[in-house]
Parts: sequence; structure tokens; C-alpha cells
Amino acid sequence: MNTVQLPDALKSALVFFAMKATDVEEVLAIENDAFPFPWTRGNFLDSLASAYPAWVLRDADGRLTGYFLLMSAVDELHILNITVRPDWQGKGIGRLLLNKVMALAREAKMQSILLEVRPSNVHALAVYLHAGFVQIGMRKNYYPNGTEKREDAIVMRLPL
Repeated sequence: MNTVQLPDALKSALVFFAMKATDVEEVLAIENDAFPFPWTRGNFLDSLASAYPAWVLRDADGRLTGYFLLMSAVDELHILNITVRPDWQGKGIGRLLLNKVMALAREAKMQSILLEVRPSNVHALAVYLHAGFVQIGMRKNYYPNGTEKREDAIVMRLPL
């Protein structure tokens, strides 16, 4: 995988915070920038109201660089949304977010992490495969894609 990695000094300047409702407007701006079919304000607020684990990653100037939302189901952690601000993509932020997810899963004594990803999202697929996720299934017609035909979702799991 050919990506530019963050220098250690920059990595150390990035800080995780629990996502709050006051973060949602900024999260939405990135979500709308990053995806043709983004989550809605309601999706984020409902997830926060349900007390789903949700985190944001900010740089030294407080700018949002990425975020994720999770759902616990018995002994498995499900990644609902993991997003890197488009101008920070390809710099190791996705891996940093994923490392935080994996640390949280281990702290919570989860047995595995589950996610769905579009087959067309080749960069995310490469990150997940590199992290050790394996494909366990396919959800047919899972994602909207702007036409009458919907895009499938690759279901992946990382045993912990």
C-alpha cells in the first residue's frame, strides 16, 4: 500500500475525544465532504443518544481530522462509521482511528470487530486487510449508489 505516513511529531499532536452533540455539525461537514451518501444529523444524534461509543480525532489546532462510531453487541464491536477528513486521507489517519477502535475493543474484552465496507472503497479495504480483517460475507444491495441499483457491502471481521 502506497500511503504517506504521518510523522511522529504530528501523530503526537493528534488527540482523541469522546464525541459530543456539539461536535455533530463539524462531523456532518466532513461526512458530507467524504461520502456521496452521508449519514444524516439524525443518524449521529441518535447514535449519541443511544450511548454508542463515538470518538473524534483533532489536531493541535483543534481541527477535526476523523471520527468513528461503534455499537457493542454481546462480545463483538461493530464499526458503524469510521471517516477521515478527505484532505487528511492517505496519511495514516484511518489506521490511527482503527488502532483506537481495536484498543477500545480489547479494553471491553470483545472477541471481534465487525464492519461493512463498499467494494468500491478500495483504500478502506486495503486498510482493513492490512489490519487483519477477513471477509466473512456479503450483504447484497446494502448501500445506495445514486441509481436504481444498490452497491453490495463486504462484511469483514477481525478476531481479537
